[in-house]
Amino acid sequence: MGFIDINPPVPEDSVLLDAYSETVAGAVDRVGPAVSRIERLGGVAGQGGHGSGFAISPDGLIITNHHVVSDAKTVRIRSANGAVGQGAVLGRDADTDIALVRADMDVQAWARLGDSQKLRRGHIAIAIGNPLGFDWSVTSGVVSALGRSMRSSTGRLIDDVVQTDAALNPGNSGGPLVSASGEVVGVNTAVIRGAQGIAFAVASNTANFVVSEILRFGHVRRAFIGIVVDTTALPRRVAVKAGMTQETTVRIRRIDAGSPADKAGLKEGDFILAIDGQPVGGADDLIRLLDGTRIGKDTPISVYDLDSRIVDRVLVPAARPHNGA
Repeated sequence: MGFIDINPPVPEDSVLLDAYSETVAGAVDRVGPAVSRIERLGGVAGQGGHGSGFAISPDGLIITNHHVVSDAKTVRIRSANGAVGQGAVLGRDADTDIALVRADMDVQAWARLGDSQKLRRGHIAIAIGNPLGFDWSVTSGVVSALGRSMRSSTGRLIDDVVQTDAALNPGNSGGPLVSASGEVVGVNTAVIRGAQGIAFAVASNTANFVVSEILRFGHVRRAFIGIVVDTTALPRRVAVKAGMTQETTVRIRRIDAGSPADKAGLKEGDFILAIDGQPVGGADDLIRLLDGTRIGKDTPISVYDLDSRIVDRVLVPAARPHNGA
């Protein structure tokens, strides 16, 4: 009868490092040719700049950051093979820092958007881009955390942000964050100044949603009910009466005349406790719960009104006015 070695020899460090190197190099070989340098030619503000982007289809669709293209209508694209052309900005979404460009040149390679929900902390993360003018640079690290929230330039929270320690610098913005399998799992967007090894990418699933909305509608639809709110403490007696555990909620400070909220009977001073059964602990919850799927649909809303009553109302959100940004 043979014996089973329950303590197999541990691979030498050189073997592990070589396997890691081959994994990173293989992923870069697959995605690297799809990465481009994006140069903003100016806009209303008359300011240029540059960042990164990557093609996601053979017909020249390129994802980059909103803050890379800003208000420009066209950008200059320099591909990995040295080709230079122009690109039209099809749409942009400041709330998620994603923009979509269509190149007017032949695209030789394109990357696949993966499923960011399959990511785990510790997974290999590879960033490809054009930091500080050093074109087509590669850095690697790991996924440090998942499900982070980050404030966009509009003040809205970007949900489901991927945190990584792959080194990013100005110019990496808009480039891909790549998994070991060579799929794009994020769009690199920000670093924390003064910190080391802390960088963020918009999750690929969010980018995929934004791209779909831009292709269908030219912008990202979000629901609008016509109110201005403040985040405030939720009185304990109200929380107990409503059977809720949150310590904060939102209070309506202003209602636009004729808006969905006005038509539903909401009043200034009302507390919004929940939307469709989901607790509202602050303004960010309100924004998150009023996404594009709510437009034109009956939406239950629970409020604590000025008469000290908890009442349920139904409103029908409209599409948020689009300002072209």
